[in-house]
This record gives sequence, C-alpha cells and structure tokens, in this order.
Amino acid sequence: MQYLWLLCSYLAGSIPFGLLIARLACGIDPRKGGSGNVGATNVARLCGFKWGVATLVLDAAKGALAVAVMAHVLKQPPLMVGAAGLCAILGHLYSVFLRFHGGKAVAATVGIFLVITPIELVISAIVCLLVIRLSGFVSLGSLVLVVMLPIVQYFMGDTRYVIPSLVIMCLVFFSHRANIARLLKGEEKPWQKKKNEVPK
Repeated sequence: MQYLWLLCSYLAGSIPFGLLIARLACGIDPRKGGSGNVGATNVARLCGFKWGVATLVLDAAKGALAVAVMAHVLKQPPLMVGAAGLCAILGHLYSVFLRFHGGKAVAATVGIFLVITPIELVISAIVCLLVIRLSGFVSLGSLVLVVMLPIVQYFMGDTRYVIPSLVIMCLVFFSHRANIARLLKGEEKPWQKKKNEVPK
C-alpha cells in the first residue's frame, strides 16, 4: 500500500492548481504571462494577491497530504515519509498533466515540512519572509528557506529528515536556476509589479 501511495503522491503533486485557479479566476494561462510559471507568486502577480494565496495553500496541501497519509495513516518510518514528500515534489516540478513541466516546488515543500518538522519550518519561514521583505525577491527568500531547513533540523537535533531536506533543496535550486542567473545579473524582478506595469 505504501508504494501505491508514492504514486498517488506524485499524481497529487502533479495537479496544477495555479493554472486551474488562474483560468477560473481571471481567464488567463499563467504560463503566458509574468514569469511564465504556474506557482503562487506568478498567479498573485497576474490575478491578485488572494488568488496567489489560494494557489499557495493548495500547492502546500499537496505536499502535506503526501507525508501526512504516509506517516499517520500508513504508519510508515521516516524513510518512506520522506520518499512520499519527494514524490509530491517531483510531481509539482514535472507534472504529468503539464507534459512534465510544472512549478518550482516551494509551496509543496512548505506543506511537507509543516507536517513533519513544523517548528523547524516556522523558523526557516521567518528567515525566508525577512529576506523577501528586505530584498523584494520571492525567489531569493525561497532559496533561503530550503537552505535553512536542513540546517535548522540538524542544530535542533531532529536529523530524521535532513537527507530528504537536502535532496529537496537541490531540486528547488535546480528549478530556480533561471532566477539565480537573473539575481546574479541584477535582472530579477520583485514579486510586486509596479502600478503602471503591464504583464507581458
């Protein structure tokens, strides 16, 4: 049953909530505007803050569901719980419904660690939000979040999920490779568009 749930976790992670919300809420395809991403930041940029939050919550729920069922319903050890989380992340990044394209997996990461290491997530999220507040770049804050997670887990003595955290960190960095290049060049756009900016 646990192996079947790994497949279910991938399929749940593959659901493109950002695309569904953007189409239903404002009749657009987020892949054709803003950053071209189906994640919460681009949906917020194109459709408004509340729809971005809705996307964030639903994308986080995909990760949370994957690990919650594996841990609390199927009663599996941390290795299998981490594997379920990774499957949800892979579904989000390489959605079967989007021809194996997808988002950047930050919201799904939040959902996963909200269930399995909530205190460590909150600490990492506070640092992430401070970075976003100071820099204006969600991408930079997201990268800080996934770097902080395994560090905080290690220093708080909960090492059960350090390895999955490191794997997820690598996947999130890979998904943000274009953002990293723009940050290094000083070309990354802040998450809030200017009032006179027209989405391209």
